[in-house]
Amino acid sequence: MVEDNDLVSGALRVLFEETGRRVTVAGTAAAAVSAATRENVDLMLLDLTLPDGDGLGALEELRVTHHLPRITVALTGRDEPAVSERCRAAGCTDVLLKPVPLRELLRRSAEWLD
Repeated sequence: MVEDNDLVSGALRVLFEETGRRVTVAGTAAAAVSAATRENVDLMLLDLTLPDGDGLGALEELRVTHHLPRITVALTGRDEPAVSERCRAAGCTDVLLKPVPLRELLRRSAEWLD
């Protein structure tokens, strides 16, 4: 999970760990790249606006180094077609508008991972 808001990432970590998932949290683009190069990532929930840059920049760096997650889902507060198009062009499986309803996020995550 790539999210710079500690309250959000903490809550999502607990939620996903309660469903039996192993969660790694990165609060910056650099930390996301570092984490994803150390371990295989099945699902990356990717915030687009991070303190050190654009989340899609981190995704591009992972593509270049051949460490792409199996599935990447962009999380954004911007409900604009151009943002969704940019995310999909960068390789995101889906784009979800924040705040994402938790039940919906869990249901969709299960679908992506099965």
